[in-house]
Amino acid sequence: MAAAWKDDAGLFEIVAAELYTAVIGDVLDELGHRRQFLPPGIQPLSGDMRLIGRCMPVLEADVYAERNEERPFGLMLKALDDLKPREVYVVTGSSPTYALWGEIMTAAAIARGASGVVCDGYLRDTHGILAQSFPAFALGSYAQDQRGRGEVIDFRCPIQIGDVEITPGDIIMGDVDGVLVVPQRAEQEAFTRAIEKARTEKTVMDDVRNGMLTEAAFRKHGIL
Repeated sequence: MAAAWKDDAGLFEIVAAELYTAVIGDVLDELGHRRQFLPPGIQPLSGDMRLIGRCMPVLEADVYAERNEERPFGLMLKALDDLKPREVYVVTGSSPTYALWGEIMTAAAIARGASGVVCDGYLRDTHGILAQSFPAFALGSYAQDQRGRGEVIDFRCPIQIGDVEITPGDIIMGDVDGVLVVPQRAEQEAFTRAIEKARTEKTVMDDVRNGMLTEAAFRKHGIL
């Protein structure tokens, strides 16, 4: 199955113009990848935010005192500085008792060409993040600092959020309906089918708007 794109830039451009999480999720279901959505509590900081990029997984852990003055956040700064263009900082592992992301981290990520952040927890400096128009998805906003409470213990490593296993380089996509992960081994088929499905859905919409009954539309197109 030939891809309709040459590289990530081309794929992400198509995704931004034509696709959304629901259609990708439907296709992943058809391919047998039925647990690819992150927990529904992980939401965009504002409803118009959309996210697409390659995962840079980050593993955080709780601590109960500041253990190292030179590295009070563990490997967090190293992880942040290691972000590559079109990557998404995806962090999990801690308890939801402090923020995992903030305004200055956002500025650093933008400077490195990153595409967004997904926190299995909270972020802070909400107005500062929104002012930078950076796609940020999290459980919500909470100002408690992570210093002395949490440390990054590894990055570019496999992680799991909810039922979803995430490996470095998987594609992550988010919008107002949720966040899902497309495994690398399935990405070409998943996005090729999703593009076809999204374009067919426009035809179905036209037929339904023009009075076709939904049962007839489903028999004709096989989707609804």
